[in-house]
Amino acid sequence: MKEKTQLYYDKEGDFLEINFGNLTSGHFEDLGNGIFKRIDEKTNRVTGIAVASFMKRAAKLDKITLPVKLELIS
Repeated sequence: MKEKTQLYYDKEGDFLEINFGNLTSGHFEDLGNGIFKRIDEKTNRVTGIAVASFMKRAAKLDKITLPVKLELIS
């Protein structure tokens, strides 16, 4: 079964969350510069990423590149 990618954007907080698969219990780990990875509580796998001040950053760029390399294995 392929995992679904879920996007959530909080306009008021200007916070973008991208999650892979069903949302599970976990926590965010700060990677610096307002970028976070979401870690599953039970498996310790990365299940998503988050970007603080997303629209503020996007307004300054022609293209958006996140400083996170993700490898998704199905």
